[in-house]
Formats: sequence, structure tokens, C-alpha cells
Amino acid sequence: MSSTVLLVVLCVVLAVAAAIATLAAWLLTRDHRRLEARAADLAEATERLNDQLFAVTESEERHRSLIEAQGDLIVRRTPDGRITYANRAYATLLGTSPDALIGSTEAPIVQATSLIEMRGDGTRLFDERMADVGGEERWISWAESHVPMPDGPHLTQRVGRDVTSRVASEQQLDEALAHANSANDAKSRFLATVSHEFRTPLNGIIGMADLLSDTRLDAEQTTYVRALRTSGHALLSLIEEILDFAKVEAGRTTLSEEPFDLVALAEGVVELLAPKAHDKGLSLATLADPALPPLLMGDPDRVRQILINLVGNAVKFTETGGVGVRLGWQDGAARVIVEDTGPGIPADRLSAIFDEFEQADETTARTHGGSGLGLAIVKRLLPLMGGEIAVDSQPGKGSRFTVTLTLRVAGAASEAVIPDHRGLSVLLVSHAPFEAAYLAEIAGLTGALIRQTGEPADAQGMLLAHPVDVLMVDLSVGAERARELAILARAAGVGRRIIILSPFERRSFGAPAAAGFDAFLVKPVRGRSLLAQLRDRGQPAGAETTSLAPENAGKLVERPRVLLAEDNEINALLARRTLEKLGADPVWARNGQEAVDLMMAALSGETAPFALGVFDVRMPIMDGLKAARMIRDEEVAMAVMHRLPLIAVTANVSAEDRQAAMAAGFDDCLPKPLVRDQLALWLKLALDPAQASPAAGTPAKEHAA
Repeated sequence: MSSTVLLVVLCVVLAVAAAIATLAAWLLTRDHRRLEARAADLAEATERLNDQLFAVTESEERHRSLIEAQGDLIVRRTPDGRITYANRAYATLLGTSPDALIGSTEAPIVQATSLIEMRGDGTRLFDERMADVGGEERWISWAESHVPMPDGPHLTQRVGRDVTSRVASEQQLDEALAHANSANDAKSRFLATVSHEFRTPLNGIIGMADLLSDTRLDAEQTTYVRALRTSGHALLSLIEEILDFAKVEAGRTTLSEEPFDLVALAEGVVELLAPKAHDKGLSLATLADPALPPLLMGDPDRVRQILINLVGNAVKFTETGGVGVRLGWQDGAARVIVEDTGPGIPADRLSAIFDEFEQADETTARTHGGSGLGLAIVKRLLPLMGGEIAVDSQPGKGSRFTVTLTLRVAGAASEAVIPDHRGLSVLLVSHAPFEAAYLAEIAGLTGALIRQTGEPADAQGMLLAHPVDVLMVDLSVGAERARELAILARAAGVGRRIIILSPFERRSFGAPAAAGFDAFLVKPVRGRSLLAQLRDRGQPAGAETTSLAPENAGKLVERPRVLLAEDNEINALLARRTLEKLGADPVWARNGQEAVDLMMAALSGETAPFALGVFDVRMPIMDGLKAARMIRDEEVAMAVMHRLPLIAVTANVSAEDRQAAMAAGFDDCLPKPLVRDQLALWLKLALDPAQASPAAGTPAKEHAA
């Protein structure tokens, strides 16, 4: 029984053991499969990581190769200056390898540092001059910034580029610029010397021609003298154009900022050029827009120079018809239009005419001379003044130059008041191409009713058919026709009869009243003069304003003494004769020392006092500047009541020469050749200390005009 039980128990144990073994085998198989799957996942993940690591390594190598290929110097340092990274270019600068620099504090020897910029993000840009391992001087341009690190302090990173060649080029450019400036200075000194040497004999030529023209000459001699003066003035104009262009080209042009009347300035330029236009039988006129502010801020001398060049060119190249100058105001800018009835400019020459020494007609058979610098000067001046120029022209139909100047309105300027002539009937008889239209437009702006014709026969019919308050007749229709119209107008009850004529026609036409006119306007007619005549339509015309002439200058004083210091005998003779014709008693000093001695004698009472001093600037023994300073010092020492008006005369006409003369104590600086009216004006002011005393600016302004 017991053995049976044991056998059963043994069988059960064996069965349980078999079951356990089976279970264990199943469990082992399951875990093995899981482990195999996990291993497969790990192998796949490892492969992916290897791929990513390879890509990162490849990208890093690619970027590293790009950085190395660029040649830029890159270095990173800890706050205590130890290197954590340096590329091969930086290591090469120090003569070592990148690995050897890691952890070191090596740095090149810096000889100079210049800060260029500090950016808002903290990046510092600067240049350093240093020596490389071979001792060669290098310039490195650095960009220094801070690089944040996730597990430590910020690193300082510098990225540099070798700019040694750039710095060398800049130094070469600086040296070239210095040489160019030196050459410009030498050229300016040369031009000033040449100008002086040219102007000195020109002063004698033109001045003697003026004196000769005052003597009794027959018709042939008068022609020769006129040709002599014309040639002298042509040469003088050429010299001035070359000097002006040289100043603009050298960048020595300085602009002033002062209030001026653009209308008066333009009318002054037109009047200055009117004799040349009238000699050619041309009409010259100005029209100003009433909207133009009375006073503008700018450089009046440069504006005048631009107008003289443009209007002078138009007069020179126009053979028939006329030249018109129109002034306007648009969008806060002054606009000046110079138009003519000349030959026009071919389309392929429109841009070339603004180049140096260029003209519209470049053929050898051209009929007009000149340097070809006038428009080049205008083209270079305008950008300096914030202006621009445009030209519109058609061959055979004339040209139109439009200048736009951005000028500020003077603060104290007031708006122009336009007269009210509504209901006034005006008949204008003129066929001048610009002047007739301009006069009609000016009168029409005041509300007057304008009728215009260029034919006297038509004018006669208009006088009989319509009531007329004012008749204006241009003498260009003919003297006899003008007289006939005046007589007919008076018979028709026209209350105001005005003749329009040039200064030369004024002499030949005789008294306007004798011809039936009760007023006259002198060409070129100023708009304000026209409006004044229309306003005073019931009153006779006022007296003419004339400049001082040699024949009446002697009435000014009882031969005042004038101290003349001039080393050139011809110029001294010219000045003495001119002063004598002006009614003065010139005392000649051959150099500055003689002038000082003569002045000392006058101050001490040994001789009669002088009313005026006229000194050449360049003289031997003692120049005019030193002589003026000595005279001014002596006047102060002797406490004289009224200092002697001193005028400097020079063949150099630069602003520096004028400033030097004024600093030496002169009251004005006049260029050679001397203009007789300027000298006469100073002589007149010298006799009235109240007018000539503070600074005596009036003649200087007249000279500038």
C-alpha cells in the first residue's frame, strides 16, 4: 500500500515537474522573442543615430571647410581669455595649429586699434593693426560679439578679415587726394597769377580805349576804338569764364545765404546785357509772376552768374527776334525760363552743350566764338544750390532753358500788392517777339483791358473804333509812325501816351513831349516801371535816373585829392586821367611805401588831406595790403575823426583776395579793369563821411551787381 502511494506520488511529482518544465520553456521562449524584438528595435535606433551622427558630422565638416575656405579669422575665448575654439586661419596668423591653441591665451601683438561702430545688439566693430608670425604688418577688421552657452558663462567670439590691401588702397587714395589737392592749389595759384598778368595790361587797353573814345575822333577812328574795346571785353570775358570754371571744378565755390529780390536781380541782368542785344536789333524783356515772393534766401551772386550765362548765351546766338526771361513761383521753388528766337539746338547736341568747351555748332565754320564754359558753369553750380536745369529746343524755332531753384522765402517778406487797373483801356503797339507779349500780360494781370497790334495802321483804326485810356508805342515801329500815332491819340482824347525806346533811341528820338508823348519807358522795361506809369496815368513822367557821367562828374567837388598807389605806369596814367575827368586831383605813389609817406604827410598837416585812396594790391617794396594796415594803425594812433576811404584794386578777383583786402583795412576791393562809374561812386561817397563810413558797403554791392 505504501509502495503504491509512493508510486502515485512520484507520478504526480513527475507530471508537475513536466508541467513546470513545459511552462518554463514557454516563458523562456516568450522572453526570448521579446528580447529579440527589443534588440531589433535597439539595432534600428542605433542605425538611425549613426545616420544622424554621420549627417551632423558631415554638416560640421562642410561648414568647417566653408569657414576655412573663406579665410576669415575666428576665435572664441572664455571671460578669462582662454581659447575654446580657433580656426586654421587664426592659428596660421600665430604660426601654430588650432589644436595647440585650445586652452591657451595666445594673441597677436596689437600695434593700433580704431573703433568703427558699436551696434545696438552689442556687436563691436573695430580695426586692429598687428604683426603676424613673420613680423609682417597686417590690418584685421574684427566683429566682436558674445555667444551664450547653455552650461556656462558667455564666450567672446571674434570674426576677423584681413583688410591690409584695402587699408593700403585707402592710404594710396589719401595720398592721391593730397597730391590732387596740391595740384589744384598749384593750378589755382597759377590761374590767379595768369589772371593778374592778363588783367593788368587789359586794364590799360580797355581803359585807354575808354579815354580815347572821350576825345574828338572821326568816323574811322571811332570804329577802330570800338573794335579795340570789344576785343578787350571779349578777352576779359574769356578769362573770367575760365577762372569761374576752375573754381567750380576745384570745389572752392562757397554759397552765401542772404535775402535778395529775384525780380530786381533778373531785371538788373537784363539791363546789363541790353546794350549788346540792342546793338544786334534784338528785343530783350522780363516778365515776373506776381506770386513770386518779394524776398528769397540764397546766394544772389551765384544766381546772377547763372542768369548772366544763360541770357548772355541767348543774346549771343540769337540774330533776329529777341530773348525773354520769365520768372515764376511753383511748389515752393523759383522757376526762371530763358527763351529766345535763335537757331535752336539739334537734338543730338542737347546734352553735349553742358560739357566743357562745347557749343551747339561744332563745325569749323561756326559763326559764334566763346570758350563754351558758360553752360558748364551753370550745370555745376545748380546742384550746389539745390537746383536743376532743363532745355527744350528745336532747330530753327529757338531754345528754352528752364532753371528751377529751391529757395526759402525770407522770413520778413511780405506779399506783393498788385495794382487795380480794372476798367483801364490800354492799346499796345509793338511787334517785339517777347516784350510785347510780356507787357500785355503784366498790364492784364492788373485787370486792364489790353489790345495789342504790331501794325501802326491797325492801331490807327483801333484808336478811332474804341475808347483808349493809355497808348503805348514801341519805337521799333518807326519814329514817324510813332509820332503820327501820338498826334492821333491826343486828338482822340487819349489821356496817357507812352513811348517805349532803348537808351540809344532816346538820344536820337529827342524829347518825347515834342513828339506828342507825355511819358516814356526805357527798354528793357521793368514791370514795376510799367505799373507805375499806368498808375500815374494822369501825371507827367518823372525825370530819368542817370548814372554819373564824365561830363558832369566834375561838378561833385572842388577837385578833391586822391592818393593813387600804382606801380604800373600805364595803369597809373589811366587811373590819373580817369580821376581827373571825374573832377579829382590824383597824387601818384609808385609803391606802398611812397603811399604811406604821402599819407603821413597829410595826417600831420604838412600837405592837404586826401579824400580817397586807391591802392593796387601788388606793388614792389611794399604791397597795398601792408600799406593799408600801416595807414589804419596810424589813424588809430592819431585818433582821426574820419578815416580815409581806401579802395583796393586788384587783377585777382577771388573771394580770398577780397577777404584779405577787407581784413587789411580796405573799404572795398575793385577788380581790374576799373569801371569808371564805380570809381566815381566811391569818389562821391568819400566826400560825405556819413555815407562812406560804416563799411561803405554800397559800392561793393554795386560792384557785385
